[in-house]
Amino acid sequence: MAQLSEDTFAFGGPLMSIEQATALAAERIQPVAATERVALAQADGRVLSQDVVAGLDLPPFANSAVDGYAVRFADLSDGETRLRLQGRVPAGADAAGVVADGVAVRVFTGAPMPPGADTVFMQEDVSLEGDVVRLPPGLKQGANARPVGEDIARGEIALAAGRRLRPQDLALLAALGQDSVEVRRRPRVAIFSTGDELAEPGAALPPAAIYDANRAALRAMVARAGAEIVDLGILRDEPVALAERLKEAATSCDLILTSGGVSTGEEDHVKAAVEGAGALVFWRIGIKPGRPVAMGVVSGVPFIGLPGNPVAVFVTFAFVARPVIARLAGARYVPPLPLPVRLGFPYRKKQGRREYVRVSLSPGPDGVMVATKHPRDGAGVMTSLTQTDGLVELAEELTRIEAGAMAPFLGYDLLIA
Repeated sequence: MAQLSEDTFAFGGPLMSIEQATALAAERIQPVAATERVALAQADGRVLSQDVVAGLDLPPFANSAVDGYAVRFADLSDGETRLRLQGRVPAGADAAGVVADGVAVRVFTGAPMPPGADTVFMQEDVSLEGDVVRLPPGLKQGANARPVGEDIARGEIALAAGRRLRPQDLALLAALGQDSVEVRRRPRVAIFSTGDELAEPGAALPPAAIYDANRAALRAMVARAGAEIVDLGILRDEPVALAERLKEAATSCDLILTSGGVSTGEEDHVKAAVEGAGALVFWRIGIKPGRPVAMGVVSGVPFIGLPGNPVAVFVTFAFVARPVIARLAGARYVPPLPLPVRLGFPYRKKQGRREYVRVSLSPGPDGVMVATKHPRDGAGVMTSLTQTDGLVELAEELTRIEAGAMAPFLGYDLLIA
């Protein structure tokens, strides 16, 4: 388990930016140390625990990039060249006995280059007259030929430690002959919702109760972030029981993640429970929707308390919890790159907070994507997430932005990938 001191996150002062908050976590949280070796078929989404060094050149032999005719560039003239056709090398064949010395050799994509050959003419660019190949002028030396190690050379770092593996990475590992890879153990993230008003989906709904939506979202987002889920269910507003469950979770998990109960109301008991089991320091983050977000330590294990409203849970997980999980996983976290869109609405906001506005996109008459604000923007309006495409990000210093202005847009797929 990740072990921290109780004053690890101590902070006071003005509102923190998202970058300050995540940097503070990155400085103080260490990745999960345990590693394991997994088969390539199970490695998608896992985080490399060590550099992968290429054990062979890729490609391991010079080969043709096209179907055509391999020649020595030295045999070509300034005008049209005519060479006798001699030899044929398909993919997978041994070309050792086929020498391209003053002749053209028929080759196919992926076939090894005949000894001496360094250039390949595409078959559609040449003509045949019996056993003579007519080659047009103007082709550069080395054209359509893949040299040994063109992709990566033996001994080079193919993939660096901390990389979260993607399908294209698995293809590279397979091409290098690896059928397994050393990765970090997935972080174990304990999830629970708090509140006497919550009911489990599928159960009868008591009067004045609502179904717990936050845990369903958090389970999915935690899994997409590459962590293992420990679902602790719904915890009632009982400070002593909450403290005990938090301590219990800390014995087997690397991060404790809750939603609800971290504000300062009389019925918000998570704050007291965390303080009873460890230490809680509120991160006064300048983010909307999102306040309050809390972070602390329970028996040496990091704790993040997200707000209770579903939209705020989604936004704060994406920008606060997700980087923490990446850190625990040993992954290099790179914030999602926003794309510029044109606003189809004016907007006012308070200075000092970064706001995320739910929008839908549609192409404008000039081809630039136009963002349309969802008509209902309350932090409890879940359809504002299901009926939109992503978030427009409005910087802290802004107080007003006019319709027609350009603004950064983050699609939901980027935030939960």
